[in-house]
Amino acid sequence: MFGRRPITPALESKPASPPAEGALAPHAGAARAGGGERRSDYLKSSFARLQAALYERIDAAAAAKLPRDELLRQIQELIGEIALEQRLTLSSRDQEQIGQTLVDDMVGLGPLEPLLRDDTITDIMVNGPYRVYIERRGKLELTDVQFRDHAHLMNVAQRIATRVGRRVDETSPICDARLEDGSRVNIIAPPLAIDGCAISIRKFSRKSITLDTMVRQQNISEPLAKVLKIAAACRLNIVISGGTGSGKTTMLNALSQLIDHGERIVTIEDAAELQLQQPHVVRLETRPPNLEGQGEVTMRDLVKNALRMRPDRIICGEVRGPEALDMLQAMNTGHDGSMCTLHANTPREAITRIENMVMMATASLPTKAIRQQIVGAVNLIIQVARMRDGVRRVTHVTELVGMEGDVVTTQDLFTYEYQGEGRDGLLIGTFKAHPVRPHFLKRAAYYGLDRALMAAMMGTP
Repeated sequence: MFGRRPITPALESKPASPPAEGALAPHAGAARAGGGERRSDYLKSSFARLQAALYERIDAAAAAKLPRDELLRQIQELIGEIALEQRLTLSSRDQEQIGQTLVDDMVGLGPLEPLLRDDTITDIMVNGPYRVYIERRGKLELTDVQFRDHAHLMNVAQRIATRVGRRVDETSPICDARLEDGSRVNIIAPPLAIDGCAISIRKFSRKSITLDTMVRQQNISEPLAKVLKIAAACRLNIVISGGTGSGKTTMLNALSQLIDHGERIVTIEDAAELQLQQPHVVRLETRPPNLEGQGEVTMRDLVKNALRMRPDRIICGEVRGPEALDMLQAMNTGHDGSMCTLHANTPREAITRIENMVMMATASLPTKAIRQQIVGAVNLIIQVARMRDGVRRVTHVTELVGMEGDVVTTQDLFTYEYQGEGRDGLLIGTFKAHPVRPHFLKRAAYYGLDRALMAAMMGTP
């Protein structure tokens, strides 16, 4: 390029084209924009003409190497020149908006970029090219964001996948990926998605969420937060259970901040999204099979390999299959303080789900042996839920105590008790501490935290 702007040398010296016949003169354009043609339609037609003229003049390969801010500046210069040549009536704000849209299309994710920049949005759900929903403050909203057509949407989906070495097309229509900021993405393309490609993006706050932040947001109470801090300091093996979008990964990130910076941590995920702050972290990510069906690396492969990497803790983003057996064995073989998430609606269902996932790995183990392994490995289950007011709360903190016959025995340390609804639409309730002696009290005493634990359970400072 590389001159003042990303223009090919041959075209840079090309004289400006005369206005096309019928091109809008300034006054005519203004009249049409305010009269027969709505302003939005006028801007849409202007955008199409500017885009076509712009793509004729730029060197796409050179443009892709420019920093985003510099590319935006040069594109807006070109838009001003082309608008004058074609006598388009565009305000400086219109030109700025069109330039931003063109840059988003060239090096970003097109119409999704403004939504990704909005910190109040937590989820983006694309249902085909013309319906894009967002979640803001726990509530779903339909936006006015649209893609040009199905091909435009598919192009954005493929751009997301290829950036992390994955693919999405008719032969491989399902893809889990991530964005550069760590946001999690799921893509399902036609023919499986009947009404056009569907993209689901789970955004994460740029601000680090801690347990203290959750107390201020009323996701948990202060005594509950203290118990969770002590549990993490005592290196308990913790399972975080909940439904889709309930805040499992956010809770896992918050708990992980309590891990000592001198420990070696290995994280295992389908699509890397955990945001650990410690300096000694090894991040592992699964790999799908290639076009020939070869080269797949599963969660189970990575958990087995992690055991050979001298980890102090293993953190598994989500356990959903036979890797549950390897995760239990890791927790049972000296890797105290390991954590994972799974989908279940109650702590009791979480135990059943772990049992079922272990059976996927081996059918030869008797049920009682599996349950004994679960009790020996898992110390605490934290149940999270997104409630009808949109707020995510911890509903149960449950300890696994032991076995009575063939049954796993548990005890609740905290439960959320619903009491009503306020005038602002938010639920009113309390995080009730149960009058029980925590089963891990002896372990807390080993770390000098037994008095702090009992004080938190009794709600005293």
